[in-house]
Amino acid sequence: MKRIVLTVAAALVAAAVQAQGTTAAPAASAQSLKIGVINVERLVQESALGKEAFNRVKRLNDQKKEEGDKLQKEIRDLEQKLADQGSALADDKRETLQKTYQEKAIAFKRFQDDATRELDTAQKKELGELERRVFPVINQVGKDKGYTMIFNKFQAGLLYADDAVDLTDEVLKVFNTTVAVPASAKPADGTAAARPAPSGAKPPAPGPAPTKKP
Repeated sequence: MKRIVLTVAAALVAAAVQAQGTTAAPAASAQSLKIGVINVERLVQESALGKEAFNRVKRLNDQKKEEGDKLQKEIRDLEQKLADQGSALADDKRETLQKTYQEKAIAFKRFQDDATRELDTAQKKELGELERRVFPVINQVGKDKGYTMIFNKFQAGLLYADDAVDLTDEVLKVFNTTVAVPASAKPADGTAAARPAPSGAKPPAPGPAPTKKP
């Protein structure tokens, strides 16, 4: 889940710097620069829409993990059966069991690849929607406050910035109060959505099929 935060941050900063630098350049020649900073990672994590984006991706990740765990259990059961009974089975039955194991292992690898692509697609979709909604807010706050440029506080090579020029709280407030969260995405009890924990690692691929003991 960390990856979507960093990707959003990079995309928003690039867009914000380009737009702010283009629209405010003429004014900058006549007056001193006014530069602000935003902690984009915090903006994405703490905004209502950002939390909902994380929750949707996490739900999909949890679903794929559950499916993967089920497939892994089937493969482990076959491994155990081959280890316990393989030497006692007739050649044709043992070969059939080994073939079934290999087919399951191939299916599991295909599932992992498909799940990874599906999760990447979901993350990109959420990123695009967040960028579409949050960038106008950053842009508007910058214009209203007369800022020439706005940078990402931790991803623009910045070593120091006074707290007075940090616009994160202000942008968060505007973003949460002007950009509506779909009713279907709100928790039934009306409470704010909790920030989801980082998703677990992808389960490892199964090992080779056990061979017949001499």
